[in-house]
Amino acid sequence: MTQQTRSVLVIVPAWNEEKNVGHTVREILTAGDDYDVVVVDDGSTDGTATVARDAGATVVSLPFNMGVGGAMKTGFTYAQRHGYQSAVQVDADGQHNPADIAKVLEGLDRADISIGARFADVGNYEARGPRRWAMVFLATVLTNVAKVRLTDVTSGFRAANARAIDQYVVYYPAEYLGDTVDSLVAAIHAGLSVTQIPVAMRARMHGRPSQGAIGSTIYLLRSVFALALALMRGGLTKKLRS
Repeated sequence: MTQQTRSVLVIVPAWNEEKNVGHTVREILTAGDDYDVVVVDDGSTDGTATVARDAGATVVSLPFNMGVGGAMKTGFTYAQRHGYQSAVQVDADGQHNPADIAKVLEGLDRADISIGARFADVGNYEARGPRRWAMVFLATVLTNVAKVRLTDVTSGFRAANARAIDQYVVYYPAEYLGDTVDSLVAAIHAGLSVTQIPVAMRARMHGRPSQGAIGSTIYLLRSVFALALALMRGGLTKKLRS
């Protein structure tokens, strides 16, 4: 095992992002001298792995697509095995500004998990209709669970200290919203603290997210279902531990 005590591991989950990931990796490496970048190539069928490696990242390739949860658990396992004391997730599509990594990491001075929040009076990111309703509902419930005000619990721009990395290696679900809501509920029930840092989001550099009216409604329904499962599973885990 290689021991690292100063560097920050930036984990970039990537699936078929050959048009975006190279620029994202170069931006991250420019943003901080102590940032190491690992791109978890989540079963891509394009040139994601090659582009990321050429840009300066370490690449861990999964044999097939496992989703963001599977990719992030792989990244946190890499962080733990190499002794990193903090890790931060940055999406490959360019929406997360690497210049904000330092701000998100500052949240670890007072909590185990720091979320880069889109709806905290910074930037102009918008979500409308059922998708927005789902985000508000999830944030309201998780605020009560965490006992701290949270406005954006589905943000993937988040940092973890060593305690959180250890927790994520033990439990980091791969199913729908598992990488955000479920993992957060499980961490809170394990005794970890959470905070948020306001950040602005950017548009994707290439490609389009799927956010039609029907998709947004399905997102709302699936979010409520996923949260209910997370709370039941988290409560059961907490009870077993006690």
